[in-house]
Amino acid sequence: MAFDLDMIKKVYDRYSTRVDAARKATGKHLTLTEKILYAHLSEGDAQKAFSRGVDYVDFAPDRVAMQDATAQMALLQFMQAGRPQVAVPSTVHCDHLIQAKVGAVADLNTAVDVNREVYDFLASVSDKYGIGFWKAGAGIIHQVVLENYAFPGGMMIGTDSHTPNAGGLGMIAIGVGGADACDVMAGLPWELKFPKLIGVKLTGKLSGWTSAKDVILKVAGILTVKGGTGAIVEYFGEGARSLSATGKGTICNMGAEIGATTSIFGYDEKAAAYLSGTKRGDIAELANAIAEHLTGDEEVYANPEQYFDQVIEINLSELEPHVNGPFTPDLAWPISKFATAVKENNWPAKLEVGLIGSCTNSSYEDITRSASIAKQAIDKKLKTKAEFTITPGSELVRYTVERDGYLDTFGDMGGVVLANACGPCIGQWARHTDDPTRKNSIITSFNRNFAKRQDGNPNTHAFVASPEIVTAFAIAGDLTFNPLTDTLTNEAGEQVKFDEPQGIEMPVKGYAVEDAGYQAPAEDGSTVQVIVDPKSSRLQLLEPFTPWEGTDIKGLKLLIKAKGKCTTDHISMAGPWLKFRGHLDNISNNMLIGAINYFNNTADSVKNEITGEYGPVPATQRDYKAHGIGTIVVGDENYGEGSSREHAAMEPRHLGVRAILVKSFARIHETNLKKQGMLGITFADTNDYDKIQEDDVIDIDGLTTFAPGQQLTVVLNHKDGSVESFPVNHTYNAQQIEWFKAGGALNIIRKQMAS
Repeated sequence: MAFDLDMIKKVYDRYSTRVDAARKATGKHLTLTEKILYAHLSEGDAQKAFSRGVDYVDFAPDRVAMQDATAQMALLQFMQAGRPQVAVPSTVHCDHLIQAKVGAVADLNTAVDVNREVYDFLASVSDKYGIGFWKAGAGIIHQVVLENYAFPGGMMIGTDSHTPNAGGLGMIAIGVGGADACDVMAGLPWELKFPKLIGVKLTGKLSGWTSAKDVILKVAGILTVKGGTGAIVEYFGEGARSLSATGKGTICNMGAEIGATTSIFGYDEKAAAYLSGTKRGDIAELANAIAEHLTGDEEVYANPEQYFDQVIEINLSELEPHVNGPFTPDLAWPISKFATAVKENNWPAKLEVGLIGSCTNSSYEDITRSASIAKQAIDKKLKTKAEFTITPGSELVRYTVERDGYLDTFGDMGGVVLANACGPCIGQWARHTDDPTRKNSIITSFNRNFAKRQDGNPNTHAFVASPEIVTAFAIAGDLTFNPLTDTLTNEAGEQVKFDEPQGIEMPVKGYAVEDAGYQAPAEDGSTVQVIVDPKSSRLQLLEPFTPWEGTDIKGLKLLIKAKGKCTTDHISMAGPWLKFRGHLDNISNNMLIGAINYFNNTADSVKNEITGEYGPVPATQRDYKAHGIGTIVVGDENYGEGSSREHAAMEPRHLGVRAILVKSFARIHETNLKKQGMLGITFADTNDYDKIQEDDVIDIDGLTTFAPGQQLTVVLNHKDGSVESFPVNHTYNAQQIEWFKAGGALNIIRKQMAS
């Protein structure tokens, strides 16, 4: 069944007119990305061409998707907007709060019990405001979206950084903070700086051990975690058309790891087949009627250098399987060089755990390719040396692969099937270990491998590869093993070698499911009550943030000068903290506890200028707030990379941090700061980072004339009495400056709804 078919028809009905207007406005042939963007302008038909990386543009997304951890805060904000129902189709997916511990059934039962208060809140608020609700166990948001909601040529925003997964079906799908989701659900335009365009031309065809995962692992190695920032990556070429829709989803999903705004493939036969296979043949018929608009113009792909800001070419026929890591998803190793890298870098060669699945790699194709390796281990009498887990992406996939016998295969080789949820990928993992601090190695088919992300252990060396490579490594238990060339000793003492994995794109018998886990909202939600217990430790109604006082900001203390990588995991950790996602004050107790203090190389230890003593970051900030003292956080490059979680912006705002000054921001985090009325600024000269001392008193001048493109000034009043200043940059446009002045975008929305 296709959801929201009438909405999709309306989108497609206007496509020809919108694309023609865009061609006229730009005076050139169009990429697929440009077609979709111009087709979703909130103003309607394009009246002018927009400058990439410069112009802020208002868009009208077709839908919103939220996962349970971020939905809490997004919907708490939406409740303040004054609307009786969401303005666009929206869904909530309960996938983040289920901890992987024992196995699927037990873990899900525990989660339903432990998180009952949150699930009841999300179900009732969804019921009231016309939002589709996917219960715990239904699956991971991105897989469920791909199976049910993604459609070629559409535009979606989602409160999770891996929302781009839907690009596998030709949809521009962008990860945002909850405040952005709140705007769109409230019927307001959604603002985005018109992205730059990176074209990736794929030639040849995958074969053997190489999979779609290896495409994005290769791209990550080329572009690094920052190379896609401010850009949409568009894949094209004969190689792109040869990939399955779910394989394309894998590539788009992990595009978040290169900082890309999103990634996308054009509509083709593979997309049509997947739509039909997931009982959405009616959408495929609609798409076929406007197929010319659901891919880039032929002239663009014939001469890509003329239309993209950067072009990368990858020959799939020559591509090797890759293993990326440790500690960063862009450290890319071809499998032929990986064993040498393990030895030369003294990484633990013994593999303790292999984990497959997650939102990135849990399709039917992924499971069948991995199961073909597991079946070989059984047939060749190999004993699995490492712990091995399987995380299905949705109940649809889980039920189908169980029906087809693949889960039994994994069980026979010693694997444990976990719940249809994020689990270990986001740190929701009660790992079995006798020493939670030991230096060790794990390998996953997930998307991220930052230190401490999966299990909280900074000494866990996490590597990323395709599910079939992970499965082979788990069987071998040795990271110096190359499954393409090496042999293993079986239980009979014989040397055996793996054959190439075999997979099936979609089930021959079709997909099947008994209960997909969907709950439709009430037709009339006006009488539905949304109850939040004022004594709850997990849910808390929001209070508006205070507006800007109208003056320059003086007398700030330095809360922390963060050293090196500072992701949203460092700023607002996941794992056990997920239970407080709906309670701003309680979750603020994790604020910046993972960041490394430049002055003592220690996490969660900063100097309190009131007492002169060192203590935890949140407690120190609460002391400053109690004394009415504003503070500033200073950071390094790409500050706020990683997950889209807006709590990383809301917590400093709530606790009284006035400004974030860094060398550079990750896109989503910078937007989140702006939405919350925070001041996010960057060094004009990154060397000025070195001038900031621990005991400085800091002023920010120029706010009384705050304007787009106009620098502000930071003044450092050093403890020795000396003073120095330097200019800082910002990217605020006129609308965003109004957010700052009002104390946050939500304050403006509330006033507009009230009037």
